[in-house]
Amino acid sequence: MSITSINKKENDLDGVKSGGKDACETFIYDPEKVERRQQEVGQTDGLSQLFKVFADDTRLKIVYALTQEDEMCVCDVATIIGSTNATASHHLRMLRNMGIAEYRKKGKMVFYRLVSNHVHHLMQEALQLKEKK
Repeated sequence: MSITSINKKENDLDGVKSGGKDACETFIYDPEKVERRQQEVGQTDGLSQLFKVFADDTRLKIVYALTQEDEMCVCDVATIIGSTNATASHHLRMLRNMGIAEYRKKGKMVFYRLVSNHVHHLMQEALQLKEKK
């Protein structure tokens, strides 16, 4: 394993001062490890938009409700979140546009469901992390 050290004063990272107990007191890194990960981190490009969908409290409540049922009509979702059908539809449409939910129309009713069980697992993990906090 190769280690590279840079004098902290020479590489002050735009004047940002370190000093907390949660930061390195010197700047030493493993070039092989850094190179491997730098080649891979591009895989996350575009994921921030997906996580922004989950960052909204209302949409998160909708996703949670959808993880608890096979499907729900827009009217049910609107009632759960205390909004109009138009507002619920807007949030559900965003979930659909991101590939998280899909819908089916039955007469005058529109029903939404989650596309993947991965969303269920993500919600369960998030709730478990919240409990540990």
